[in-house]
Parts: sequence; structure tokens; C-alpha cells
Amino acid sequence: MKVLKFGGTSVGSAECIIRVKGIVEAIDGEVVVVVSALGGITDQLIQVAHTAKAGQKSYQEEYEAIRRRHVDVLRQVVTDSNKLEVVEQQVGVLLMELKNILQGLYLIKDLSPKTEAAIVSYGERISSVILAAVIEKASLLDSLQFIKTEKKHERNIVDRDLTDALVKAAFRSAPKLTVVPGFISTDKDTGEITNLGRGGSDYTASLIAAALDAECLEIWTDVDGFMTADPHVISTAYTINELSYVEAMELCNFGAKVVYPPTIYPVCHKNIPIRIKNTFNPDAQGTIIKAECCSSQKAIKGISSINDTALITVTGLGMVGVIGVNHRIFKALAQRGVSVFLVSQASSENSTSIGVRNEEADMACEVLNSEFAKEMEMGEISPVVAEKNLATIAIVGENMRHTPGVAGKLFGTLGRNGISVIACAQGASETNISFVVEEKSLRKSLNVIHDSFFLSEYQELNLFICGIGTVGSNLISQIAIQQERLMDERGLKLNVVGISNSKTALFVREGIDLSRYREELQERGRKSDVETLRNEIIGMNIFNSVFVDCTASKDVAALYKDFLGHNISVVAANKIAASSPYSNYNMLKQIARHKGVKYLFETNVGAGLPIINTINDLINSGDHILKIEAVLSGTLNYIFNRISADIPFSKTIRMAKEEGYSEPDPRIDLSGTDVIRKLVILAREAGYCLEQADVEKHLFVPDEFFEGSLDDFWTNISRLDADFENRRQQLEAEHKRWRFVATLENGKGSVALREVGSTHPFYGLEGSNNIILLTTERYREYPMMIQGYGAGASVTAAGVFADIMGIANI
Repeated sequence: MKVLKFGGTSVGSAECIIRVKGIVEAIDGEVVVVVSALGGITDQLIQVAHTAKAGQKSYQEEYEAIRRRHVDVLRQVVTDSNKLEVVEQQVGVLLMELKNILQGLYLIKDLSPKTEAAIVSYGERISSVILAAVIEKASLLDSLQFIKTEKKHERNIVDRDLTDALVKAAFRSAPKLTVVPGFISTDKDTGEITNLGRGGSDYTASLIAAALDAECLEIWTDVDGFMTADPHVISTAYTINELSYVEAMELCNFGAKVVYPPTIYPVCHKNIPIRIKNTFNPDAQGTIIKAECCSSQKAIKGISSINDTALITVTGLGMVGVIGVNHRIFKALAQRGVSVFLVSQASSENSTSIGVRNEEADMACEVLNSEFAKEMEMGEISPVVAEKNLATIAIVGENMRHTPGVAGKLFGTLGRNGISVIACAQGASETNISFVVEEKSLRKSLNVIHDSFFLSEYQELNLFICGIGTVGSNLISQIAIQQERLMDERGLKLNVVGISNSKTALFVREGIDLSRYREELQERGRKSDVETLRNEIIGMNIFNSVFVDCTASKDVAALYKDFLGHNISVVAANKIAASSPYSNYNMLKQIARHKGVKYLFETNVGAGLPIINTINDLINSGDHILKIEAVLSGTLNYIFNRISADIPFSKTIRMAKEEGYSEPDPRIDLSGTDVIRKLVILAREAGYCLEQADVEKHLFVPDEFFEGSLDDFWTNISRLDADFENRRQQLEAEHKRWRFVATLENGKGSVALREVGSTHPFYGLEGSNNIILLTTERYREYPMMIQGYGAGASVTAAGVFADIMGIANI
């Protein structure tokens, strides 16, 4: 025998009911079908009851809508005219009873719990009549006759022994196919109609399955099964194939609404599997809940949450060592019917925190303040207050007990993403770790846990890219090309959730289509400035966030502090922050370290060359940087490699600008400012406290050429051509070349145009390449040399990309 339960959405329309008919009739063997009210009807019944109680005549219109919906559905699904006449009469009797009760409510304007329970029962009583008429050879049994409850703590609790006996008796001579209304019950003493609570049809089905020793309980709903997390929050959530009874119970208790929590125990006790199926996708595998599951590599099975949480803390030094405090807390709450779903107690016994629903928080505080009034008067216990608008999250999985470090990984992951844990609880069974966070952090928490524990198909990194000039646009192109490969080979999804230029910004939590990002920015982007950029990125509160700065803006660099402080990693091609006053540089590094995020700027020096990472590796492994000699300006190296008898000095500057090597204003390169910034950054990474003003400058262009406008510069720069040509000829005769060299030695820095001979490592440096010599304790006699492309949008973008991948590999 199988017991099948169909929820409200499964019987929400005539089309749905026909689909249910096909599912049931395809089963060979005994079947019990438990049915809920038509989708939305229970809410409508509650609404019409309150409208009538309020003395509003509009209750008649609401009743008529309920009546008409049932009649319309009935006429669409029952095509046999003779059967239709009989069923219409049965439904009509129930509808008339409902109408009379509502009329009475309207007159006396009083709605007791007993009357409300009677009113909402009509949803299931009518839907079961309709479904029994539709399914071939089905008979109808009334669950009011065998699902019995008793009153405990103001709640209707099923009398299991009596119900079990009555179910067996009722089904002893039942036909092969039976339809039963779910949700509804009667009091065992008074016979008054009660119910099993919202979702109670699941429980009805479970009670029947357990009593009849069914081979399987199937819950047919509108989802494919239990998901690893709420798919409305996490788009990558997927269906869990198997769960143990314990895992399913934990997920249900903490907000997973697939199964009504009390459903699990009756069938678990009889070792009857539960299968969750989708009425609208019957071929889907669904989720099976059973005693033992196949082994899994993953420590956790799923994540569940309750966003309606208030935390109440009973605290005071007078609790320490006193026996029975917790007994008094839970007894007082139970007597008032307050349900507690989380308990967290300090080992010192001076505080106990409990999680309740927001709507019960004030009552719980009132109860506890009354219970401990004497202790509060004596100052032994503090007044009890509720902290509201919180969320409770639970990670669930029986494999956690075999996997060391799950809790450490969980809280470390949350901390790196700036999520503060307010309270936590874990049982000795290690199947559930529950914790409380601010409600505003719920989405971020769920996403980062889902990603961190590999419940997602891909690990995600969410990128905000600022600046879409040559470097930024190249970076976006490289990401677009690599996205699919990274997902397939590395299980990494780079999700660009924000793109901005100097005037416009676009933010899309689900990710921007990189194949048409410029069109998207133009069509959907909005006016933006630095303040908007800051507020939007921080306000989105997305997990695993990285801000990528491909600008040269001082204002954008000023945002790093706020981003790092909100646990957003920063990757910067922009040199301004790392070469700013040492106090600011050091502060950014300290914030990143404290928050557990990354501040990376490898491309600040040498574009895509691994210079900064190499220095860090040397120092972290115990080496000491003694001296740095480097050609760090691809622009200047290009200029001094191109200058010749045919190409004068001024023309090489124009060529560098036209080919994208120089800044838009090449005076920045010629002034040595860019090289000084790079040298300062290298010195700091090497462990020296160096400011830009400390660097000695020996420049090759007189100061007067840096005054006035850029147009003035272009007009006057050719005046230097003759002098440079004379000096160039002399160099050529001596087999020497010019190189603009940055030097750090004994903690002091300098930049100068030097003449190097043919035996010097810098002599053969071609094009816009960079070269760096690192003299260290280990590499004293033969310095380490790093050489390669030191400029260009493509290699710089590749270096930024490498920094992003460095964050992904944390």
C-alpha cells in the first residue's frame, strides 16, 4: 500500500486535478489519497470568517467567490452528468452549512477558535468530495471520524494511540483506492472539529501510513524535493536526492517548508520511507527520506533558515551554580504555549539565550520577567528583553560528525564576509549547527555557506569592475573568454555583478551579460558618482565580493578603506592607494588582514610581471631584500629604445602616447612620478617605510616643460631634440644605452637616467619591457632577475585577472 498526499497547489485548478487523477490511476496496488483544500482556499476561508465577524456584508461576496470556484472546478472535472448531479448535491450541502455558519457570525459578531476551526475544515471536506468523484473507483472516508486530538497547553495534539486504532478500524474493509481529507480532525472528548495546523495534511498522511504499515508515503507538492537551500535566495540550489529522517527533521524544524515537521516521526518509527514528488514534474527523481542514506563526500546536506527570529536572553550572575533555572524558563514558556526553537547557554551558566518567533517575543519576555521577578528585584537577574529582526540559520548533515573542522570553517567563512554571529548552538549528535545573525545578513550568509561547503555547483566570486578603459575592457574580455573553462575545470564562477565608468554604473545581483556589457550599461545603467558607487556596492551586501579598480582615480582609491572594512576584497591596478602616505598604505593592509579579506595590487608595478608576489614570497620564507634595481617604466623604456637618428626625442613621446604606453598626459611619465610611485610600493612590500618625498629625483627633462598646459608641452618639447641627438650619438659611440633606473639600497630610494654598458643586464631590454634585479640575503652574489612586458592593457589586465584568481584560491 502507498499513501499519497496532494497539497493545495497540486489541486489548485481543474487542470491540476486531472493531473492528480492521472498520477493516482497509474499506480497498481492499494492507494490512500490524502488531499488538501484547493490552493488558497484556506486563506480565503479565514478571511471570510473575519469579514463576517466584523459585521461587513462583503462577506457574502467573499463566500460567493469560494462557492463559485468550487462549483466551476467541479463542473470542469466531472463530465458524467449523472455523477455530476450527485456530487453537486454533496458539495452544495457543505457549502450551505458554511453559508449558515457565516450568517451566524455576521449576526453575533463573535468568532471563537472552535467556530474558526469548523469554517476552515470545509476546504478539505469539499476538495476530497470532488477528488473522490474524479478518480475512477475511488471511495471517500471522512478523517473527522478517525483523526483524534486532545487539548494540551492550548494546542490540539494528536492522540496517537486512539487515532492509530481508529485508522486501522476504518480501513479494515476499505476499497483499493480511498480519498481522505487532510488537515482536519476532531476532539476525542467533545467531538468538536479541530485541525492539525497549517501543513497538517502531511501529518494526516503520515498518521495513516504509519497505522496501516504502508510501504511508502509520497508527498506530492509543487517542488522537486528538498533543496540544498531556498532557491528564491540561492539560484544555484539543487534538489537533494536522499536525506535521513534526522536530516529531514532538522531541515523542517528550521524553515524548510517542503514537509510539515510532525510528519516525519510516525513513519520514521515504522521505518516507512517518505518520497517528495512534484505534481507538475512527475518524472523528476524527487527526494527520498529514509533511515540510512548512501555515503556522500559532502559534510552537509542542506541549509535551512527562519527569518522570523527574536532572541531572548536571561542573564545574571545570580544564575551561576543555581539548579533549576532552565527548568523554570522552559516550564513558564510552555505553560503559555511559547515555542522555543533554539537554545544557547554560556558554559559559565550566567546566561541562557532562546530563539522564538517575533510575534511571541513580547509574551515570552512578559512571562519570564514575571517568573523571575523576585530575582530581578534582588539584582541577581537582569530584566529580560528581546532582540528582534534576526534570522536563524541551520546547516544540516549527518556527515558532520565524521568531518573535523566544520564549525571552524563555517564561522571562519562568515567572519571573512563580515557576518557577525549573535548566538549559536550545536548538539552532541553533530547533525545540526544553528546560529543567529541579523536578518539583513540572511541572504549573504546563505550564499556564502552554500558556496563554501560546495553545495553549489560552482564556487562564486562576485566582481565589481570600476573603469572600462583599455585595462578594464581587456579584463572584461579575458573574463568572458575564460568563464566557461573556469566553471568546467575549476568549478569557479566569476560573476560580474557591477560595472561602472566615470559617469554611469550598472548593478545586477544575478550577473551582467559580458557579451553586451556596454549596451547594458548604456540601456540599464544609472548616473553614478563615487558616493553612489560606495553605497550601492556596500548596500548589495553580496558574499565573496571583490572590488576591481581599473582606474587611475584618487577618489576611487579613497573607497578602499570602506570596502575592506565591509569585507569586500580589493584588486587594484590603480597605484594611488599603495603609494599614498605610508600611514594610509599600512592602514589598508591592516584592515584587510583583520577582516580576513585581500588587498592585492600586483599590477601596480610591472603590469603582469610577478614582482610583488615574488618579494612577498621571499620575505614570508625568511629572506631579506637588500637592494632593488629596476627599469619600471615601460613608457620610458619604449622612448629610449625608439630614439634614433631618424626618430627624435619628441616624436618618440608622441609614438608612446599613440600606442597606449604612456599616460594621456605623458608628463606624468617624463616627470618620473610613475616610477617613484612604483619604487615606493616595492620598498614598502620589501619592508621599508618609504614616502614619495624621500625618493631622490634626477630627471632628464627640465622643470620648465612641466609648467603650463599640455598643448604648451607639445609645442615646446621639440626644443630638446637636438641636445638628445648629440648625447645619443655619443652613447652610441661608447656602446651604451639610456635606462631610467629606480634604485632602493639601504632603505633609500632614487630614480635617475643612467647610461648602461653592453655587459649590464639592462642594456638589452627591448620595447616597453621592465626588468628588476633583487639582491637578497639568499641572492646576494647573483641577484634574482625578473623581466618581461611591463606595460600594455592586455598584460596589465592579465595581471589583474591573476590577482582575482588569487582571491578565488583562498
